[in-house]
Amino acid sequence: MIGSNPARFRALMIPGMLEKFGYCATLVVLYAQGRITATDLQPLWPDFMIGLLFVAAFVKTRASSRRLL
Repeated sequence: MIGSNPARFRALMIPGMLEKFGYCATLVVLYAQGRITATDLQPLWPDFMIGLLFVAAFVKTRASSRRLL
């Protein structure tokens, strides 16, 4: 949905970032406490990358919306 019109749905990127980085933080804490193994930590990387893409899209849409004004 966000990809169909990123400038329009820019506000939805914030909850997306919070969800992705929150999940990554949870995995890191559980691994640091020894509650999960390194194998269980593997989903961290795709979610972290998607979170970074949300950040990049958020910054990019802000720059493009300024040019339209």
